[in-house]
Amino acid sequence: MHTRRDFLQKLTYTALAAPLLSAAQPLTFLNSNHDTYNGPVLRVAIMGLGGYGTRVAQAMELCKKAKLTGLISGTPKKVQQWQAKYNIPDKNCYNYENFDEVRDNPDIDAIYVITPNALHYEHVIRAAKAGKHVICEKPMAINAKEGEDMVRKCKEANVKLLVGYRMHFEPKTLEVVQMRRNGDFGKVHFFQGQCGFRIGDPNQWRLNKDLAGGGALVDIGIYAINGARYMLGEEPVWVTAQETKTDLVKFKEGVDETILFQLGFPSGALAACLSTYNMNNLDRFFLTGEKGFAEMQPSTGYGPIEGRTHKGKLTHPHVTHQTLQMDEMAAIILEDTNPIITVDGEEGLKDLKIIDAIYKSCKTGEKVTLAL
Repeated sequence: MHTRRDFLQKLTYTALAAPLLSAAQPLTFLNSNHDTYNGPVLRVAIMGLGGYGTRVAQAMELCKKAKLTGLISGTPKKVQQWQAKYNIPDKNCYNYENFDEVRDNPDIDAIYVITPNALHYEHVIRAAKAGKHVICEKPMAINAKEGEDMVRKCKEANVKLLVGYRMHFEPKTLEVVQMRRNGDFGKVHFFQGQCGFRIGDPNQWRLNKDLAGGGALVDIGIYAINGARYMLGEEPVWVTAQETKTDLVKFKEGVDETILFQLGFPSGALAACLSTYNMNNLDRFFLTGEKGFAEMQPSTGYGPIEGRTHKGKLTHPHVTHQTLQMDEMAAIILEDTNPIITVDGEEGLKDLKIIDAIYKSCKTGEKVTLAL
């Protein structure tokens, strides 16, 4: 029987130099027989105590290398509730006006920014100026210009900037990546990513351009963008895209409902992807090559990922994604480890450049060249 502890220890990855996988790099899992962890622990303040912040906090209760020690929120009632649940002292609680004071708090090493997309830029830079490492939810920013500035400001502050790409640590996902690197699919020709759902409350921040910075593409389509890159193991060189909008009341100007987009890669491989706020039963990745295929559905959801390849079913046991993510990110920050698929600010910036290009192609109807 595999215990959660055994599994986490098997997911300590070898240090790799390049941000994306290449054929020259071995992908290995290191086994350890140690049952206890006595190393450094990353002390994290969560900024934004909403639904996803709650999910991350709950997952961190199972972490060995990361611990919730601080709270940042504009809602005092939420802070009080979280304080009681997670035993957070008053001195480690802040609001959006005074959280710069965290610079003087030795109980907090990093801030996890889980606020609406359009606020990421300000919050990340302020956290960096306070001398704290930053984990930022995706999309890292609302455009590449902001992303470039965030990367630069974090480097200038000598703090690490990581992006919440939880799928980069998910075992079944990594199993498919390993198969591709091992040549099990042969030359890979095609990737398909279908990401979306029917969105509910029309008044939520995700449908407010001033807070979301876009629509389905930045929220859910980014999984297909990022997935195409790590599944194929190369960077796209062009993009074409088409937008469809059926509800002009819910999806106002600047908030996309459905976008089809295509990516071209140096090897000749193609990706065809769907991003939508108006269809259910999606969340599917498909990869095919000369020798075989991989299919995952669900491919990016919070629950267990399910999938199969031409060799059979993907069998790694499910572990809460955010628990794996936070333990591995703690190791990146405190031990300077390198994950198999990078999660740094430069990785987030590449996705933002692609998003900018997709929106440009939708507007112009033309193929847009990419230089990542």
